[in-house]
Amino acid sequence: MKAVRSRFVCAECAGISPKWAGRCPHCGQWNTLQESTEPERPAGARHRFAGLAPTAGVQQLGAVATESIARLTTGSEEFDRVLGGGLVAGSVVLIGGDPGIGKSTLLLQALAHLCLNHPVLYVSGEESAGQVALRARRLGLAADALPLLAEIALETIVAEIERARPAVVVIDSIQTLYAEQLAAAPGSVSQVRECAGQLTRLSKQLGCAIVMIGHVTKEGTLAGPRVLEHMVDTVLYFEGDAHSAHRLVRAFKNRFGAVNELGVFAMTDRGLREVANPSALFLSQHAQPVPGACVLVTQEGSRPLLVEIQALVDTAHVPNPRRLTVGLEHNRLALLLAVLHRHAGIALYDQDVFVNAVGGVRIAEPAADLAVVLAVASSLKGKALPRGLAVFGEVGLAGEIRPAPRGQERLREAAKLGFSRALVPRANLPRKPLEGLEVIGLDRIDEALRAAWEA
Repeated sequence: MKAVRSRFVCAECAGISPKWAGRCPHCGQWNTLQESTEPERPAGARHRFAGLAPTAGVQQLGAVATESIARLTTGSEEFDRVLGGGLVAGSVVLIGGDPGIGKSTLLLQALAHLCLNHPVLYVSGEESAGQVALRARRLGLAADALPLLAEIALETIVAEIERARPAVVVIDSIQTLYAEQLAAAPGSVSQVRECAGQLTRLSKQLGCAIVMIGHVTKEGTLAGPRVLEHMVDTVLYFEGDAHSAHRLVRAFKNRFGAVNELGVFAMTDRGLREVANPSALFLSQHAQPVPGACVLVTQEGSRPLLVEIQALVDTAHVPNPRRLTVGLEHNRLALLLAVLHRHAGIALYDQDVFVNAVGGVRIAEPAADLAVVLAVASSLKGKALPRGLAVFGEVGLAGEIRPAPRGQERLREAAKLGFSRALVPRANLPRKPLEGLEVIGLDRIDEALRAAWEA
């Protein structure tokens, strides 16, 4: 019997402690230390990672040969967009999301397309081979030649990858795998880190792309050690309500493309289908303009999107008025309400304020500030903004309206969708007029409030 030692690993920073403590001594997070066991390594024994990845001596950077990145298209333009153009040979992709949101469905559809021209492998650790085959038939996929391995032992999976040399491997999921060298249970911090580390090194050595599905915690973050996200090349998250028909896939890390790219899908009885015009999802269809609604032109990666921001202002019946946001940053709303009071004379200290981004999209960029301000003012006044108005711009603490990046692309998207007026920071005014779109440049928040209702 090999001697087994027990240690405690932080789920956030992967720091190791000899004994349990309420607070991690490395990163300071509370209640993140989890017990992990692994066999003692005999003195003089080589590390199990030795020889997995080829080593090279010191080289001059200018002497390193560079090659153009070849990508494998997955058959889905939206998925390829989030990946940066397709899967890259030797890359490792980690995709997470709530249970039942469509992770396995999306990757099964992608492999069904890739297996027509490339060797692939689908590793299922959560479902039996019969369950995967049943889903493929239900989705109507032409995947009769798709290689499937229902296995959770890491050594068996690595041996099959080395034998078959597939171009793309899907691991469903990384939390179900276990390495025989460790005594810990599958899904523990040490097992997840060990399995992900060995698969990452194998991907770099053989040049195959590996896509790993990861479970998420109740807070919505990927389960396991935080170092897992640092190991991989790309981190994708599924967003959206599992009870809704629409799904959003967002890139939070991508070494081969832009971050914050967004892919939009619709869940149907035939699997996930691309949405041709994503802006239509995020714009409510009102027969007449309604108070509290303002259209924002936001930028998600390389794609401009039009999203309707809705606000509801109502008299507060409690001493502490409520401030609630859905899809927007809560602290940002409190900041904007203070700016409205100080620089526009609009007091909301006795009003409940609720702000929502339509369609379940999450907006983090400050260019949404101007849309939030106008939606709140519209709801307070009970006066709807004119039809065909689109806005974007960051609001500063001094009441100024600051420019947003890629303003020309935003304006072209608004013009393409038939909007006739746009309120933008003065620095984002186009050099050439856009046909059918009147663009008004603004410097201050009070100017925006006056210009919004001008004919």
